[in-house]
Amino acid sequence: MSNNPLPPLVLKLGYAGLIPFVGLALLVQLAPTPINYLSAESLAGYGAVITSFMGALHWGANLHNLGKATTGDRWLDRNAWIWGVIPALVAWVALHIYIPVGLFIMASTLIIQRNIDQNTYRLYFSDETACAAFMAMRNRLTYIAAFCLAWAAVVILFIQA
Repeated sequence: MSNNPLPPLVLKLGYAGLIPFVGLALLVQLAPTPINYLSAESLAGYGAVITSFMGALHWGANLHNLGKATTGDRWLDRNAWIWGVIPALVAWVALHIYIPVGLFIMASTLIIQRNIDQNTYRLYFSDETACAAFMAMRNRLTYIAAFCLAWAAVVILFIQA
């Protein structure tokens, strides 16, 4: 029996979310033209969706505070709401520029999000063990996703050039 406090479904869905990152990054490198270009566009789109989703987690986690008196915590009362939309805006901009640059921007945004979230998720969890387990999963998912985005950008800029 596993000591991981996260439900198996959470783990399965989280790690399954890497399949498009890994598969599309491989297609960017290995598929013939125009499949490699379509794969790069699809990877950028998926990267934008996941980047936005990670920001939206703050809204979801903070919804239980709506309608209540302010908590007195600047993060919960104000900054979580603002931070929750910034990744979506960055990802949206990244979709409108040269694809490899956009891929690098989204990879960087995922890493920045992770760095901020490691200090803020503790406010959303009532159990430290569950928070630690979620962050361990989040770290792996973030680094693999960011690597795939950055690798595809490198392939486009330097290997396929």
